[in-house]
Amino acid sequence: MKENLYKYILGIADNSLILGQRMGALTGHGPSLETDIACTNISLDLFGQVRSYYQYAAKIAGDKRTEDDIAMLRQEREYLNVLLVEQPDTDFAYTMARQFLFDVYHFLFLTELQKSTDLTLSAIANKSIKEVSYHQRFSSDWIKRLGDGTEESHKRMQTAINDLWTYTDELFHQTDADKAMISEGIGVDVSKLKEAYYKKVSDILEESTLEVPESKYFQKGGKQGIHTEHMGYILAELQYMQRAYPNMEW
Repeated sequence: MKENLYKYILGIADNSLILGQRMGALTGHGPSLETDIACTNISLDLFGQVRSYYQYAAKIAGDKRTEDDIAMLRQEREYLNVLLVEQPDTDFAYTMARQFLFDVYHFLFLTELQKSTDLTLSAIANKSIKEVSYHQRFSSDWIKRLGDGTEESHKRMQTAINDLWTYTDELFHQTDADKAMISEGIGVDVSKLKEAYYKKVSDILEESTLEVPESKYFQKGGKQGIHTEHMGYILAELQYMQRAYPNMEW
């Protein structure tokens, strides 16, 4: 159980770590000052959640690793985030589409994680869901604003949704650690979130005058540590300070 719980925590936390790193890259590059600050705050929220998860993971591991070691010193194949969160900031439409597609899942997931028999995970979920509720509202508003905006903004947002859609199904794949934690009453059965997820996403897209992609071909691998070509570049930047100056602390 100890090993499965450790991997289960990483599977949750790594999503927020990598998405937080992606959003943090927008600092100073947002389309307006208000939006720039909002994106930075979302990144900080995600990193705050990550820290709680990694502190717990370090405690579970019990091998003297710290939260910093777990966050910064793993190899690429040891990160268990979904492929969606590592996709690049091609333009602002891609950034908001990626955020939106993850936020809807994240809110549904945390809603269920609050019911976990693991009191630490339940407490983290209870605290985080307030932040994620705002994240979902923020990204949903931008989907509507760009989707139902100008001809150009509509085209860009539709392209972003079409391209990122292929990564959504992986959100509902179960790993061996997931299955073990579900049987213990600790984990969330993500397969049960799928219907509600696609309904919520479809409703927002329809309201935004955007088409729901019909593609049935989906990418997967992130939950098994098999990532896209973007992941190495993310980690090179994320891990630079810790590897250049070992034993630095957050």
